[in-house]
Amino acid sequence: MADAPPRPGHNGGPPLDPPEADLGWNAWNWRRAHRRAWKTPPREIALRRLARAEELGISYRDYQLEILERGRYL
Repeated sequence: MADAPPRPGHNGGPPLDPPEADLGWNAWNWRRAHRRAWKTPPREIALRRLARAEELGISYRDYQLEILERGRYL
């Protein structure tokens, strides 16, 4: 059935969920960016962020995620 022509309305592009081995360059870049974004900051910065997160009543991870998503400190 792999030789069957695409059905009407199909653009003939690749599948949306390719196998993990076929992700290639973009997947490598995303994994690298994720590791770099969640890398542990220096001790002083981590302690300052932890204290601020406790003041706000949220977890350190939620505070860090807010910084990464919005690019600003609460």
